[in-house]
Amino acid sequence: MQAPALAVREISTEQHLAAIQDRSSVSFLQTPAWGVVKRDWRSQPVGWFAGDTLVGVGLVLYRQAPRVRRYFAYIPEGPSLDWAGIAAAGDLQRWLTPLVEHVKSQGAFGLRMGPMVITRRWHNATLKAALADPDVKRLDDVPADETTSGGAALTRQLTDAGWRPPAIADGFAAGQPRHVFQLPLEDRSEDDVLRGFNQLWRRNIKKAEKAGVTVTQGGADDIPAFHELYAETAQRDGFTPRPISYFQGMWEAMTAEAPDRLRLYLAHHDGDLVAATTMTRVGAHAWYSYGASSTAKRDVRGSNAVQWQMIRDAIADGCAVYDLRGITDTLAEDDPHAGLIRFKLGTGGHAVEYVGEWDLPISRVLYSAFDLYMKRRG
Repeated sequence: MQAPALAVREISTEQHLAAIQDRSSVSFLQTPAWGVVKRDWRSQPVGWFAGDTLVGVGLVLYRQAPRVRRYFAYIPEGPSLDWAGIAAAGDLQRWLTPLVEHVKSQGAFGLRMGPMVITRRWHNATLKAALADPDVKRLDDVPADETTSGGAALTRQLTDAGWRPPAIADGFAAGQPRHVFQLPLEDRSEDDVLRGFNQLWRRNIKKAEKAGVTVTQGGADDIPAFHELYAETAQRDGFTPRPISYFQGMWEAMTAEAPDRLRLYLAHHDGDLVAATTMTRVGAHAWYSYGASSTAKRDVRGSNAVQWQMIRDAIADGCAVYDLRGITDTLAEDDPHAGLIRFKLGTGGHAVEYVGEWDLPISRVLYSAFDLYMKRRG
């Protein structure tokens, strides 16, 4: 029996929220609130319809190209579809053709999307062994402990349909990370998770407790203090910080959509703010999104204390995954990104590779010109 034809059209915020409400894992970048956060982009929730039945949703962001009324369309970590069923059925084009037609009708000259479909996993012990081996430089050098048939099938179908991954710069993709680090929480207690931490993490958590570090949740009034610490972290670690208005807008939009969509955590020691983080949550998936720490009082281990509190809260909320977000694929000791993997590895979690982001040029001339413009903007 032939599957029914699909149509893609704009939907309301209410339809979008209702569609993701009961899903266990939808990226926070695919919530209506994220469209409000990204003020430099025009946002549009869209739905896939089989007749009158809504069978999939996505948040499309549009950025206008310079001097022309044409747009680059972007679906970060989405759309939210039955990717396992699509990969198994081999009917990707049935789903993507109406999407491309829709964004083209909106003036899009190119489209990027990043399905949250896992292709490979590397277990904690495998990563530890790889980091200890001087001949291993990248994750691709290490056989994965798990490889998914759905991820491989989807990658083949995207390639066959003319989609291509965007360029990689300095170890990270131009958009959202392809490799992330996740700590599984399903059916695990606090004690189970704590036993999975390495000795250094457990020691640092105890050190923070003994030093009297306290971790509390903050509100909108605490964003200036968080941002001051975040700016200090940016200067120390050499990255460009986002302005305070970005976090204020993020707080306003995301907490208005759902009270627990975004949380702010503050770690204090003797009245001094020593670490601060934000955690986002959709369904049973929690993400560590932004972090900051003071240069002073590093010895009281505020960063470990605040991470442990977020993990404990994620367990209490019934989350299945605590996501520490992006890592690069580097395992080389002399690469500065390797320290990030080592820190996250201490939680006992594992590395995950997604299908990643894929681009489809609709107008190759405009797509190439816009790509060059974005690279020059840095």
